[in-house]
Amino acid sequence: MMHLDWWTLALQTVNFAVLVWLLQRFLYKPVLRMVDARRAEVEKQYADARAAETAAKEGLSAIAAERAGIAAERDVVLKAAATQAEETAVARRAKAERDAAALLDGARKSLATEREQALAEARRMALDLGAAFARRLLAEVPMTLRAEAWIERIEQHLLTLPKPELETLVRQLGNGETLRVVTAFPLPAETAEAWRRRLRQPLGGGGAIAFAADPDLIAGAELHFPTAILRFSWQSALARVRSEMDADGDAR
Repeated sequence: MMHLDWWTLALQTVNFAVLVWLLQRFLYKPVLRMVDARRAEVEKQYADARAAETAAKEGLSAIAAERAGIAAERDVVLKAAATQAEETAVARRAKAERDAAALLDGARKSLATEREQALAEARRMALDLGAAFARRLLAEVPMTLRAEAWIERIEQHLLTLPKPELETLVRQLGNGETLRVVTAFPLPAETAEAWRRRLRQPLGGGGAIAFAADPDLIAGAELHFPTAILRFSWQSALARVRSEMDADGDAR
């Protein structure tokens, strides 16, 4: 049967308690403090690493955003440049079209003016040639025939004048005034005398009648009253035609 030594047990218990106390005071707590310090340092390193990672992610996000902004700005700039280039091209094309239209319009107007001028010149030349040809043909017609044709026309005109107009012409020959009869060619004396007799009948027989010649009349005659002229010449007819041609050209 075992014998339990209580003193020995008590001493051993005391020794164990002292050992535990010593271990706790001089080994366990320092080790715990070291472990806690190491854990804190590791956690701090982890926190720093996480902060660095977060900062890196934020930096990457900022860089990505900046790149996106640069890309968007580049797109805007490119679009604006393309739009401006297109507007400039459209404006230049429109200006070129306007310039071309103005040039064509000016060319058309210039051609039209030159054509009208050429046509007017051709008409004037035709009139001049016609007048020259008529003068040559009339030169071959006997004077008596030419004179008879024109005096009949003059008589017919005077006889068909309204009475107030005829009386006005007759009054101009009063008080010794002279009626000048201008023909394209000089009238023979007997023909001139026949004209005097035939003109005095519608004019009442008053006033003197004198004769003169003007080759520019081409054919026919003019009655020069003191304040009026009655024209029965081809020169006056051609002048009216030229005037009408000029008026028609101005209207165009």
